[in-house]
Amino acid sequence: MPLQEELEKQGVWLFRYRGTLPLVILGIGGLLYFRTEMNPETFLLEDTQYEIYFNMACVFISLIGLAIRVYTVGHSPKNTSGRNVEGQVAETLNITGTYSIVRHPLYLGNFFLWLGPALITGNFWFVIVFCLLYWLYYERIMFAEEQFLRKKFGNSYITWAENVPAFIPNFSQFKKPDVPFNLKKVLKKEKNGLAAIFLIFCAFDIAGQFITHQKNYNSFLIVACALTFLFYFLIKFLTKQTTLLNETTSQQ
Repeated sequence: MPLQEELEKQGVWLFRYRGTLPLVILGIGGLLYFRTEMNPETFLLEDTQYEIYFNMACVFISLIGLAIRVYTVGHSPKNTSGRNVEGQVAETLNITGTYSIVRHPLYLGNFFLWLGPALITGNFWFVIVFCLLYWLYYERIMFAEEQFLRKKFGNSYITWAENVPAFIPNFSQFKKPDVPFNLKKVLKKEKNGLAAIFLIFCAFDIAGQFITHQKNYNSFLIVACALTFLFYFLIKFLTKQTTLLNETTSQQ
């Protein structure tokens, strides 16, 4: 099989299981985080007054990733951006908003979202490995997506792709989104990400304190985790039991 077809085939397969990589990151990252907690001498900021600021910076980095996803999904037409796992979907070619500065804004958002947990391990080499694995994993997915878009939109896609970078944004090219921001769509699609961020950091903090026999819990993370989970279940209830978050045809 030619290399191009092989890469596309791998990308299509990885696209369906792209939720697997975060689980691997969490598993390995969790073990390294516990190792750092038990051996504070391995991390420069461990048990110092600056540790709390570093931890909050990691949370902030993850929230940046979520913000990128929220803006992208909120300004995207129906069946173009989201969390589908069955296969590539694109009824229209997105070329405005975040898509005017980078071709894969959702994967850029995912990178920052998962970079936070990788950083909080305090292991420099794990962060480097994470970045390399993320690129190798998503490079094939992006390749498969671009092959799909090339076949469907032809010259329109080629012209856009030649002027917009794949992963590192060019902010000077920003164009105002054609689609108005759809808050209802964002609430339904991105509630998982918000809850997951604070659950992960809160779980790391509580587990770290437990294994080191300390009780210096991060109250901000605990409260934020509780609130975001209440928010998650509220949105889920409103989606299933009411029509408040139903979208009109114009909103889709």
